[in-house]
Amino acid sequence: MKQSKSFVVAFLMLSMLFVGYQCGSTEITSAKLYIQQKNYDKALEVLQKEIQKNPKSDEGYYLLGYVQGEQGNFPEMVDSYDKSLAISKNFEKDINVSRKYFWAQAYNRGVNYFQRGNGLAQSSPDSAKLYYEKSISDFNSALRIEPDSVDTYKNLAFVYLSKGDNESAVAPLKQLIEKEKSLDGYKFLGEIYYVNGTNLKNQGKEEDAKVEFNKSIDVLEEGLKNYPNDPEMLVTLSTAYIGADRSTEAIDKYKNLVAAKPEDKNIRYNYGVLLLGANDFEGAEIQFKKAIELDADYDNAIYNLGVTYLKWGTYLNKKSDETGQVSDEYKTKYQAALPYLEKAVKMKDANAQTWELLGKVYSVLGMNDDAKHAFDEADKLR
Repeated sequence: MKQSKSFVVAFLMLSMLFVGYQCGSTEITSAKLYIQQKNYDKALEVLQKEIQKNPKSDEGYYLLGYVQGEQGNFPEMVDSYDKSLAISKNFEKDINVSRKYFWAQAYNRGVNYFQRGNGLAQSSPDSAKLYYEKSISDFNSALRIEPDSVDTYKNLAFVYLSKGDNESAVAPLKQLIEKEKSLDGYKFLGEIYYVNGTNLKNQGKEEDAKVEFNKSIDVLEEGLKNYPNDPEMLVTLSTAYIGADRSTEAIDKYKNLVAAKPEDKNIRYNYGVLLLGANDFEGAEIQFKKAIELDADYDNAIYNLGVTYLKWGTYLNKKSDETGQVSDEYKTKYQAALPYLEKAVKMKDANAQTWELLGKVYSVLGMNDDAKHAFDEADKLR
């Protein structure tokens, strides 16, 4: 899963000058002195005494919050700041500046650890994992201070994705969507649900897989309302529709996708597969031919164009039998399939099924010796 590698680094300096409140208690005066000396343990001790003596000390709670922030106790810091503001708004400006200062410290450490982890991801995965864990810890600390920080949620989600922990990335991605309808939020959350569905389908858990595919569809449909025609979301959405057995809807999505990116061979190919599954042989033919036009060595498109003509011929032959109308039109489709299936059996991943399909075409066209050879080759690969 691709992740965006955009980092927002926050730089904020804080100069704490605890002066100007001449009427403060002995504990407040002592605390300010200890803070200036960076003796935070002693400052904490005297501030706790101040709070006990004066539970309505707005300055006491403000200074206590600052000391707790310097000690890295961010939940306690936030609680103390909230208590100060509940008593009065005298220190609101100082508290807001302090929050931004401590948030920037935690956030920037998180970014630094994230970047270091990415730098070691290939050469030393275990070391990268340690840096990712440190990054996650710092981003979570930053969120305790500024719970509405979109940049923090975004980078936290990217750390989890880089770490391979898709499930943990779900919560911050949901926050991105809730707080700013983020393109990255929709895109990556939709992809996570799609991957989950694919994994469950590969395990034979069809119904559970459909639940995940439908989650992906819901997220991406909402995303496309805000970001119409985003190619990456359209691709994931279309394949999610296929996984959920909602192919008709998927065809409509791929039609839009082809219009948005007409020179993308993979989109053309996928659209062709959908149309072939819906027995729209003419439509599938157009898309596979265009994919081959864009890449003459596109093996999957070559093979599936051959399959399209073969299925088309089979359909016409069956229809002729049902109506009682004699027609050799089906043979023209088998003839059209021949060069593509002959190329397909020369591909490195050719299997028994490919040879068997070619043998069927030879047989219908009366090329009996060639048919026997193809069926023999199929038997060798079984």
